[in-house]
Amino acid sequence: MTDEHFQGFHLTAVDARRYDFGNALRGYDRARVDQFREQVAEELERLARANQELDTKARNFHEQLKSFRDRDKALNEALVSAQQLRGDIREQAEREAQLILREAQQEAERQVQAVREEVRRAEEELQALWRTRRSYLAQLRNHLERQLTDLNAAESEPVPDFATPRASAAQRTEPSVARDVRELPPRPLAPTPSWLDAVEDGQ
Repeated sequence: MTDEHFQGFHLTAVDARRYDFGNALRGYDRARVDQFREQVAEELERLARANQELDTKARNFHEQLKSFRDRDKALNEALVSAQQLRGDIREQAEREAQLILREAQQEAERQVQAVREEVRRAEEELQALWRTRRSYLAQLRNHLERQLTDLNAAESEPVPDFATPRASAAQRTEPSVARDVRELPPRPLAPTPSWLDAVEDGQ
């Protein structure tokens, strides 16, 4: 038989059991032919069962392979998505970090500027207080100097002559007091108190 004949030939166990070889003079032993035909049928049944089992296993393997490929594809897609998501999250985190850093720098600059303004106002207030203090001390010095001038002028006035007729009755009754006053030497000009100079110098 040729290969083309075997390719179109399909023999089953039923065909082997039912096949009739016919009768011929001096033919084969019928009992041995039947026995061989039965063995062929059993072998065909075994081969058919094995082939069916192999087909079932092949289908299972094919389904498993398809499932593995689907899982592998899903895992690859998930991996790509995870990498893309990680990149997006990293970029978002970097943008947020830069934004937070810029806001912190701006806030720090505002706080530094506010502190500088407060220091400047405090210095101006301090300078104003020093000017007010010096002005007050100068006024106090002038006032004291006028008081000292008036006091020195009062002390340097001449003693009136209580011996004249125009002397008052109180002066006539106390000639010894008037005489003692005339005999007192004039007092020199009092110097400026040292504590005022110390206050003006900021001590």
